[in-house]
Amino acid sequence: MSSLTYDLTLAGLAVGSAAALTGIGLIVTYRATGVLNLAQGAIAMVCAYVLREFAVEWGWPLPLAAAVTLLVVAPGIGLVLDRLVFRPIAVLEVDPARALVASIGVFVLLVGGAALLWGNGARSDVPELLPDDPWVQLGAVLLLAVLVTAVTRWTRFGRELRAVVDNRPLAALGGIDADRVSAVGWAFGSFTAGLTGVLLAPYVRLDPYGLPLLVVEVIAVAVVARMRSLAVAVAAALAIGVAQAQLTRLHPSGWGEPLLQAVGANLFVVALLIAALMLPGVGAQSTVARAAAPAVRVPGVVWLVAGILFLLPLGFAGTDLHTSIQVPALAVILLSLVVVTGRGGQISLGQAAYAGLGALFTALLAAGRFPGLPAMPELLALVVAVLLVAPLGLLTGWPAIGRHGLALALATLAVGVGVSRFVFAQPYATAGLSLSRPAGLMSDRAYYVVELAVLACALLAVAALRRGRTGRALAALRDHEPGASAAGVRVASLKLLAFVLGAALAALGGGLLGMGVRAFDPEAYDPVRGLLWFAAVVVLGADNLVGPLVAAALLVGLDAGARGGVAAAVIGILAVLIGRFPDVPNRAFGRLGLTASRHGHARPTTLVARAGAASPGRRGRGPAALPDGSGEAGSPERGSGDGKPGRPARGGATRPPPAHTLAARDVRLRYRDFTALDGVDLVLPSGQVTALIGANGAGKTTLFNCLCGTLRPDRGRVELDGVDITRLAAHARTRLGIARTFQQLAVFASLTVEENVRIGAEQGHRQDPSAVGPILRLLGLDGPVRDLPASGLSTGTLRRVELGRALAGGPHTLLLDEPAAGLDAVEAEALARILGALAADGMAVLVVEHDLELVARIAQTVHVMEAGRIVR
Repeated sequence: MSSLTYDLTLAGLAVGSAAALTGIGLIVTYRATGVLNLAQGAIAMVCAYVLREFAVEWGWPLPLAAAVTLLVVAPGIGLVLDRLVFRPIAVLEVDPARALVASIGVFVLLVGGAALLWGNGARSDVPELLPDDPWVQLGAVLLLAVLVTAVTRWTRFGRELRAVVDNRPLAALGGIDADRVSAVGWAFGSFTAGLTGVLLAPYVRLDPYGLPLLVVEVIAVAVVARMRSLAVAVAAALAIGVAQAQLTRLHPSGWGEPLLQAVGANLFVVALLIAALMLPGVGAQSTVARAAAPAVRVPGVVWLVAGILFLLPLGFAGTDLHTSIQVPALAVILLSLVVVTGRGGQISLGQAAYAGLGALFTALLAAGRFPGLPAMPELLALVVAVLLVAPLGLLTGWPAIGRHGLALALATLAVGVGVSRFVFAQPYATAGLSLSRPAGLMSDRAYYVVELAVLACALLAVAALRRGRTGRALAALRDHEPGASAAGVRVASLKLLAFVLGAALAALGGGLLGMGVRAFDPEAYDPVRGLLWFAAVVVLGADNLVGPLVAAALLVGLDAGARGGVAAAVIGILAVLIGRFPDVPNRAFGRLGLTASRHGHARPTTLVARAGAASPGRRGRGPAALPDGSGEAGSPERGSGDGKPGRPARGGATRPPPAHTLAARDVRLRYRDFTALDGVDLVLPSGQVTALIGANGAGKTTLFNCLCGTLRPDRGRVELDGVDITRLAAHARTRLGIARTFQQLAVFASLTVEENVRIGAEQGHRQDPSAVGPILRLLGLDGPVRDLPASGLSTGTLRRVELGRALAGGPHTLLLDEPAAGLDAVEAEALARILGALAADGMAVLVVEHDLELVARIAQTVHVMEAGRIVR
């Protein structure tokens, strides 16, 4: 027994050593560039193929082949990626999600290129670089980890590396060659990827899909280490490797045997699921994904052409039509990404799992093998499968509530990998399973007609999500999540809705695809396929209904009758180019005479220019005079009896709104060893402006965020009219009548000025859409500017837009965080008049501001903060 334990431990150390190499490479690349290199597995696969090409096909000596592969080819790949792909993204400081999309693009490009060059078949003749001795491999890994740790901690280069990651522009101003640092990071990361590939290839299946996916699974060790600690990554890799080897000794009997065997063979996947779903998110500061290609109002002629093209296959016969029937089904699957990513702004790399579950459940239900349910006709089985899969969208929707960007990408990827390994790859779920079509749809032509009808219904359903109150709320969530919450949008519920609807659509498309090809093929829904689908939708327009149709046609058409990998290569190139040149889509639309916006409106560029020139609040101009010609931004006479500015009370008289008092009672908050708030008491009475001033770091913004619900204090209470609201979320406080603005502008760039304000009216305290017009007039936004997208407007105009959104919900308490930031003297004066009028109407106003002159003009009470306390 001891001999068996020792042998299994050695085997586990060998696997863990390879996983540790991956973790080291990922962490070094991430710390040098801020990018999680999801293409690490694809680089490993390419290097393994290159080594085999040199040593087997060309007959080079193994030492020479290994030296060229690891010291030239692998670092060369990293340098090329740094210079051509990721350095421009870092320099341009575009949306951080672009780097993630570019990384996925590199992954699918390398996978597709390998399939084109070397075919899809597995290779079993890869030479062994190191002896089959776990101690040798472990020694190499530990030596590498120690060297990297020493360099990053105790050398000048290590200090430069940390500085570049923290703030690249500031590091460059300090004389650090940021380009050199990132180039070294990419070269070393690619070197470790290549070493991982050549070590693993002799013991696993070497094909364009198997090895990359295996390396993706062991990302778990880097996630466990929070992308920081090499020691933790190495220890986790070795521990998981040894545990996975030891689990092979267990041979339980009964119903749990298949599941335990699956867990034992895929312990790195289990670790990835736990790390991605339960541990604090890595890269949570990243922004959400946004559509790479802006949505435009698609002309009717484009829809007509698309309809004709989709009807053309009805004239085909035989194998041509058999290929074509995959396109509408795949388009339905890709529409699920429009819902989740295009509309909801959430990164989802696991949609292939839901599509596969839709196909699998349809087959199981039709065969009578689904536990607890009888056999069903195929169409009914498809409907029931969609209903069963839709709630499973919570698997990715629930983590999305508290995760963004990279953290959310890892969580959704983990779910996709887990479903693939524990469901699709297991005989207990798929053995002997077949899938057929309904009796009346055996003909490819008849089935294709049904698919087109389902696709048309799916398009109409997704189009409905782009309009109305829900559509505006989704756009707000995508554009600025904290701003959406501050406007009263129930962010958590909306995210769950997006993921559940996305799962349902993916399951519907997956079931249609399975019935179309009359089989359940697990490889058609593997995680690599999910990455390819995500990249295809993003580069062709994640918020555009035509994008999924084009993507589906490309993905099926490019690989039909050609060597596999063409579609992946093309989509990979497009994804890399979108990351490299993010403004290309906008320039393309501009040449067509259209200005695109993500909410689906497109206007002639000349009209936008004319309206922008005439709009109030353009740079260099003050706010326009109000309709009465007084030039005043507001006055008590404009108040309304219900507390809404600009709405007259019944009978032309005014009456004061009910008084409300927001208060902080002994509020305390600490960040580790730093006390941000130390027993703060603050009362905001109705009908006056209260100002909070103090030096940077005094605790003003922290107290502000505790009042509005963004932060929860460690001790103390936040009360509204004596009721404890400390545990209420930001959107719930907005609906109670506590509105806020942000120091950094929180506007929804894809919505028009009017739609930004309407969000507040629909989601806020009063939820009265009729308040939009008076608010726009109050703030001088009722001219041509009201119909312009918020993106591109001046800071002064956007400040008024944000204030309008806050006021449109009818709040009784208004919290303003540095509202004068970025305003010129005329705009600041107009703001002062507005705030004075609001207070005169009975509103409680809190202003956190550094402009002491403005504070002196508007505030009846001024509090000074120092070191987390109000000193006077």
